Amino acid sequence: MHQFLLYSFSGLSTSAIYAIAAAGLVLTYTTTGTFNFAHGATGMVAAFAYWQMRFGWHWPAPVALLVVLLVLAPAFGALVEIGIMRRLGGTPETTRLVVTISLLVALLGGALWIWDPNKPYPVRFLYQGHNIALLGVHVAWNDVITLMVAAAVAIGLRLFLYRARIGVAMRAAVDDRSLTSLTGARPDRASMLAWAIGASLAALSGVLIAPTLQLSALPLTLLIVNAYAAAMIGRLRSLPLTFVGALILGMTNEYVPDYLKQWHVGGLYLQGMFLSIPIIVLFVVLLVIPNPRLRGHTTARVREVVPMPLRSGAMVFGVAVIAGAAMVASVVGKADLATLGTVFGIGMVGLSMVPLIGFAGQISLCQLTFAGIGAVCMAHAGTGGDPLGLVVAIVVTGLVGALIALPALRLSGIYLALATAAFAVIMDNWIFAFPAFKVFGHSFDIFQTGSLTIPRVKFFEGQRANVEVMAIGFVLCAWVVIAVRRSNFGSRLLALKDSPAACATLGLNITTTKLAVFTLSAAMAGFGGALYGGSLQVASSQQFQLTAGLPILLVVVIAGIGTVGGGLAAGIIYGSPILGNFFPHLLELPTVIFGTAGIGMARTPNGFILEFKERWEPVWKRPAFAVGIFAALGLVFAARAAHLITNWPYAIASLLVLAVGPLVATARRQQPAPQSVPLEWVGITRPFSADDLVALDAGVGLPRLDRRAPA
Repeated sequence: MHQFLLYSFSGLSTSAIYAIAAAGLVLTYTTTGTFNFAHGATGMVAAFAYWQMRFGWHWPAPVALLVVLLVLAPAFGALVEIGIMRRLGGTPETTRLVVTISLLVALLGGALWIWDPNKPYPVRFLYQGHNIALLGVHVAWNDVITLMVAAAVAIGLRLFLYRARIGVAMRAAVDDRSLTSLTGARPDRASMLAWAIGASLAALSGVLIAPTLQLSALPLTLLIVNAYAAAMIGRLRSLPLTFVGALILGMTNEYVPDYLKQWHVGGLYLQGMFLSIPIIVLFVVLLVIPNPRLRGHTTARVREVVPMPLRSGAMVFGVAVIAGAAMVASVVGKADLATLGTVFGIGMVGLSMVPLIGFAGQISLCQLTFAGIGAVCMAHAGTGGDPLGLVVAIVVTGLVGALIALPALRLSGIYLALATAAFAVIMDNWIFAFPAFKVFGHSFDIFQTGSLTIPRVKFFEGQRANVEVMAIGFVLCAWVVIAVRRSNFGSRLLALKDSPAACATLGLNITTTKLAVFTLSAAMAGFGGALYGGSLQVASSQQFQLTAGLPILLVVVIAGIGTVGGGLAAGIIYGSPILGNFFPHLLELPTVIFGTAGIGMARTPNGFILEFKERWEPVWKRPAFAVGIFAALGLVFAARAAHLITNWPYAIASLLVLAVGPLVATARRQQPAPQSVPLEWVGITRPFSADDLVALDAGVGLPRLDRRAPA
């Protein structure tokens, strides 16, 4: 009984922290309609800020708490609402989700940049060493204070949302913002206040849970994410049910591991599951909640363009990628050849997102997890570089993708994103960390105690040959994506993205379509992961974690989630050490840049690839300029091959040719001759003229009028 009470009080304390974090998330969602994926990262940064003031600068604890909870956190929440979220009005849910994911990545990268993750940051509990006796059990004052704070938050939020005028206005704004304005309320002010309070609650939960984790950025971010399960139990609407969900979550997280350890159940095989209990609860809750209604087409949305590639353009793209890889591989050193191979590996993972997210609008956060599964398959089935490992990787990851998609087919939007994120975290914490086990007498060690040796596919020998194999693999994946876009299947995916309700009304089998695109996307990621792992040769499970895959998603979205160029951009920007070479001491700078750039994607939802394509259109229309540009690139390469210049001048000169060539072609482009405009387009492409009115009258059979006659 004594042990049970100890577990109960500890579970209640954990439940209280989850409840506080989930309450802030629910408050933000119910009052603004935006699910904040950066909620946990906000609490993590606040916990570090508290440590800096309390233990780094030796401020008194009350002063540090007041500054963090009542000044910094609400100011940050208000700035996020004013500077970011307010500009997302009328955008699709996908855009809002990606923006909050970008904010998470930026905050995580910034925290790792400011506070060195290799240094300890110990945080003491409140009133550490002081206990109170309850039912014969010594309970720490920190736990009692946490429970009291959670109760105060629950009561205060209930009174605020249902008794205060501003609280009622906050709840009304998300239902009908325009109607709320007509009643005299100020929805912008209400949204700003909601984000400020939500950030304060996230900060409070981060400060309270920090002593348990010794203030580590990544675990702290993901641990507060566990509170999402409590928010989902409350359906992101009900605060009482959210607190009940937090209670269930905290008690389960305390009872199950301790009692199973006492009973010696599972041994080492369940240690990872203990860390994943809240995530498992989240996954189960997402599967059993009522099915969300099918979304119809909305007129107030960002104009998203998914271009239709030409077959000739696909061939030119493939040849250019393979030839470019061969040229670069012939001039870089051996140390850079391995990095060049990883560029195409990450590019293939990025390409796997294009059909699923870009065409179908289904957000998946576990694509790098599928790549990790492909790498594991290659390591265990591709011994000695046997190409059979690639086949196994494609088949296994495709099947896993289908299995994950089956229960998640009924989900969309934030629910699907959370489900795939939960699957990724379960794989990170549990499956990838599995100790060795035997299946039918065969010993199987998934990640070989943390360091997995992955062979390269040996079609050819040597580092440069590996780069060519990676480039060919990338081009094959790109051609698959282009073929999907040009097919009837691609048209169905685009229709599904635009209006699932209309697709269901017209008889489109949404279930089969989602299952097919999930399977295809997972198989592509597994294929890319097998080649990517072979290029690395030695990999750890940390390289395939959820947080490692988020920046890849952001780069693809920023570049163009509906284009194959988005995958190539992800490989070049995220896979190559370009920024690392410029800023070798700022390892987190790329993550911060990608996260910050993703925040502003509402302004350019189609990505910079389409803008780049538009700049090159004058070049393709004037073949002489195209030939001149490629000839200049050839001359620069010849100078590098003859050792007249080094790599950096070669790279800079090539970029200048690619940048200046389209500008010259645009400047010298002849003005097109005036063309007659069809009558039905007059008034759209140019204003009406008197002659147009006469032609319009004649077209509809009206008698011709003398324009000069008096009216």
